[in-house]
Amino acid sequence: MPRTPDPGTPESADEEEPWLDSREVVERWPVREYWLPSAAARGDVRVRRFGGESRGTYGAAPTYYSYHPGDVRRAAAAIAEGRVDIPSVWRTDTPNGRRAEYWSRFAFRLTCSLTLALLLLGLGLLVYELAS
Repeated sequence: MPRTPDPGTPESADEEEPWLDSREVVERWPVREYWLPSAAARGDVRVRRFGGESRGTYGAAPTYYSYHPGDVRRAAAAIAEGRVDIPSVWRTDTPNGRRAEYWSRFAFRLTCSLTLALLLLGLGLLVYELAS
């Protein structure tokens, strides 16, 4: 696989294309969105990262990534041909990847449902106490 220039390398004016965000890359690659930066590193795709600054006590700001369109096209072909080693759990076209996606969504939905149930229970108890 050929090495690509560093992410900070400026492009010539005739090569300038808008860089792709994560949603656009997910449409082209069979990789879960969470794993895109790691998959891009394995495929030698130039990535621009912004955000993620420290907020001190309050954690960090969200991190956003954009990907070079030419590198994404090249890596899409390499991924399809199996020349880029991407773990099956990261992929959306393997049973392991689909299973991991299912269980992560299930856990998220279960957590949201339980949180909502506890909130409604607390609200019901508050209304009951005020009515008594």
